[in-house]
Amino acid sequence: MTFTTFLKNFAADESGAVTVDWVVLTAAIVGLGIAVVASVRGGVETLATNIGTTLTEANTQLTTDTAALN
Repeated sequence: MTFTTFLKNFAADESGAVTVDWVVLTAAIVGLGIAVVASVRGGVETLATNIGTTLTEANTQLTTDTAALN
């Protein structure tokens, strides 16, 4: 077998092509997931902080109202 025959056979061989397709598809999905997390993270942190503040204020108000009743 000559080198040119080897190159022609190598170029025509499609074994492993499906694996490459799956690797590319998986990499795209992972990249999309990372992009979504990066874009949503700031809003989620702000929302969690606001919820924590509201709960703390509600607890403080409840404690104050209960103390005033005694």
